[in-house]
Amino acid sequence: MTDYKATLNLPETAFPMKAGLPNREPETLKRLEGIDLYGKIREISRGRPSFVLHDGPPYANGDIHIGHAVNKIIKDMITRSKTLSGFDAPYVPGWDCHGLPIEHKIEVTHGKNLEPAKTRELSRAYAAKQIEGQKTDFQRLGVLGEWDNPYKTMDYANEAGEIRALGKMVEKGFVFKGLKPVNWCFDCGSALAEAEVEYADKQSPTIDVGFPCAEPAKLAAAFGLPELSKPAQMVIWTTTPWTIPANQALNVHPEFNYALVDVGDRLLVLAEELVESCLARYGREGEVVAVTTGDTLELINFNHPFYKRKSPVYLADYVELGAGTGIVHSAPAYGVDDFHTCKRYGMVNDDILSPVQGNGVYVESLEFFGGQFIWKANPNVVAKLEEVGCLLAHEQVSHSYMHCWRHKTPVIYRATAQWFVGMDTEPKEGESLRKRALAAIETTEFVPAWGKQRLHNMIAGRPDWCISRQRNWGVPIPLFLHKETGDLHPRTLELIEEVAKRVEQGGIEAWFKADAQELLGAEAEQYDKISDTLDVWFDSGTTHWHVMRGSHPMGHEQGPRADLYLEGSDQHRGWFHSSLLTGAAIDGHAPYKALLTHGFVVDENGRKMSKSLGNVVAPQEINNSLGADILRLWVSSTDYSGEMAVSKVILQRSADAYRRIRNTARFLLSNLTGFDPKEHLLDPEQMLDLDRWAVDRTLLLQQEIIEDYNSYKFWNVYQKVHNFCVQELGGFYLDIIKDRQYTTGANSTARRSCQTAMYHIVEALTRWIAPILAFTSEELWEHLPGEHNESVMLNTWYEQLAALPESAAFGREFWEEIMAVKVAVNREMENLRKEKVIGGSLQAEVTLHADEALADKLARLGDELRFVLITSQAAIAPLDAAGSDSVTTELPGLKLSIVKSGHAKCARCWHLRPDVGSHAAHPELCGRCIDNIEGPGEVRKHA
Repeated sequence: MTDYKATLNLPETAFPMKAGLPNREPETLKRLEGIDLYGKIREISRGRPSFVLHDGPPYANGDIHIGHAVNKIIKDMITRSKTLSGFDAPYVPGWDCHGLPIEHKIEVTHGKNLEPAKTRELSRAYAAKQIEGQKTDFQRLGVLGEWDNPYKTMDYANEAGEIRALGKMVEKGFVFKGLKPVNWCFDCGSALAEAEVEYADKQSPTIDVGFPCAEPAKLAAAFGLPELSKPAQMVIWTTTPWTIPANQALNVHPEFNYALVDVGDRLLVLAEELVESCLARYGREGEVVAVTTGDTLELINFNHPFYKRKSPVYLADYVELGAGTGIVHSAPAYGVDDFHTCKRYGMVNDDILSPVQGNGVYVESLEFFGGQFIWKANPNVVAKLEEVGCLLAHEQVSHSYMHCWRHKTPVIYRATAQWFVGMDTEPKEGESLRKRALAAIETTEFVPAWGKQRLHNMIAGRPDWCISRQRNWGVPIPLFLHKETGDLHPRTLELIEEVAKRVEQGGIEAWFKADAQELLGAEAEQYDKISDTLDVWFDSGTTHWHVMRGSHPMGHEQGPRADLYLEGSDQHRGWFHSSLLTGAAIDGHAPYKALLTHGFVVDENGRKMSKSLGNVVAPQEINNSLGADILRLWVSSTDYSGEMAVSKVILQRSADAYRRIRNTARFLLSNLTGFDPKEHLLDPEQMLDLDRWAVDRTLLLQQEIIEDYNSYKFWNVYQKVHNFCVQELGGFYLDIIKDRQYTTGANSTARRSCQTAMYHIVEALTRWIAPILAFTSEELWEHLPGEHNESVMLNTWYEQLAALPESAAFGREFWEEIMAVKVAVNREMENLRKEKVIGGSLQAEVTLHADEALADKLARLGDELRFVLITSQAAIAPLDAAGSDSVTTELPGLKLSIVKSGHAKCARCWHLRPDVGSHAAHPELCGRCIDNIEGPGEVRKHA
């Protein structure tokens, strides 16, 4: 038997079938770093329209986790796709460096009694080390960015810029000092931001406490009685016995009905609706003597259960009837609503009792409980209430309660003198901050759309922003207050700028080292130098000022306003929130045009990632086992608008999909052997009809893919690219052209036409996947035929795809119908394979019984119909000529008759043809193959 292998155009490529990503990706990364790819992108992008994605800084503490990886990969996919779309799309990564977690880490490592200056020194060094570790992991994910010059909130210039941002807000009248209840953590010894508070279940004692009436005559009159027949008590219910020593009022709802209930030894004031449940809780029976509305009880005094002071009744709309007694005990130092109600009734700051110190211990001077830690004092307070005869019930309940996100310990509201950004304070010019921020939300695009209402609700209902913290490792609030009046120094704005200049040279340490006299001269003795630091959310929330207008200027002609901020859904109350407030305060608008929110990563069962559950999927492990491109492909395939499920099984499915895309690309490359686009690329008019359709289909898909990238629907890109590889290419086009590619003349139009199409397809495909498969696209780029620059990312979307003319006889609709016919034929041949009637499809001879319209279309292909169907013979017959042995297909107007060919097999093309054996010189070949190796070569027109 003669070996005709040498006469075939067999596929050949150096692009390996086995990806070996864990080993190959670091090599690619090293090469791209060596050519300074990011720098080159910036060079070629100069002058293009800008697209600015401003990085929300991760915290410089610990290894990156899968959530970090998701966030950075999505950002990278956006900036890469924008670059390919012809934008100047820089990416400056950043880090949040100050704050409690790092300070806490230093305390754990070196002890709590360090000098503040030493704490800052060690914190700065620790943050720098953490950044380097995280940076390496982010780069390993293939994220392109200004890694040699990222922004850090602890860089001197940024610390100074943050101080200047504070100065702007002081200048505009948004910053004030006030006594208000704030979230307070005893372990931190500081106020907490809303974003630093989480909720967890807590066991708490509940108590019902009777406050003895101090004005019986007024109470009787309120209930329409001439007098009270016995002592009366107004009853409250609370889960915080430790707040009873700080009680200063009792709150009732002005519109609720309240009952005076005779329980034998006393009269109780309770909400009428809750009388039955309260008496059941007290184990008592009672009779309602009279009923009145809450507004009649206003300002009637009751006695504190064990201190010699009065608790007046105040009206408050926030009182509810869901549980308790319908009466709220008010300790204004430890509740936001209570605080505001007491202030509304004329209570001044000096009147507010605040016996709990920053460490959670009562002041020593507090009668009965001085020096006790509040949680441990709870049972002692309960015992005291029982002793004085005011305890009506005592139980334990489990309820959701505020906890410090770092220490996981309960926090309280605690009234302390802090610095605030006022939400409703009237600024020196323009509208309040709340109104500005709400208006800014209306002009912001949200992806997904539900983020708009979420952020709106948070801004609409939030209290003033407490921006001061009592910490060492933080940007200072560099203000001076007059010792007698408490007023800010008249030259405050000048002093802020002077401090900023010093910090610019020596970091925040310059403020803490500075003596007041250096800045104030002789006035120093009259002023107190503030030692508080700024909330870390102020650090990151002002990066639009000290990064985009400072260390890394970027933006548009209309000012440094980012096109996009992109973070996890928790940042509606975090970075999105603080950035909006500072932007609205300083500039009058949000610092972003659009917000994109992604969900949290969970396991395949929807559970949160947890070491205790053993379901943590670390990006470092994925890089080392599967490769970063598999992780990136999983991210692209997942709808980020909700929770993002990942597991080893899910990642394996991504690896399978990756192999299909890689193998398709490899097939394209391997069949471009000997193809030089400068010499062999054909014009569209010279190409075969099927090849022109393939290029046109690629063009249409590219348009869809670009639109999906523009709308950040990466999962659509993934699905369309994968489906294109599996269906239009693998299941149709590439399957059909194998015969033509392998068997026609090496330089024939038939072969160069399909090579031209494959070249266009792989050029486009390489760009499509570049935002997602960062490493594989670069590997592909190196293997493309012809001359290319150093990286796919130094280019834009492929522009050489030609559309089919609308008048084309073999147009889009034609090939769509032919594809449907081929699917029907393939399905029936698969059935025959299972029945062992035929082996491969080339053993089949098919007759298509078609209606007139379909038959006319099939007939246009002539003898090339068999190449489309990949059968050795294909004939067309009238539909009504179909015999009883024909098979009805899912296509209307088509029946099939398929039989096994009885002809001999051509040793070269493997088709079973009647002329095999009829040629003396080549008895093993069909006439077509002989023509291709010795004659002028077969002529193909369509397929």
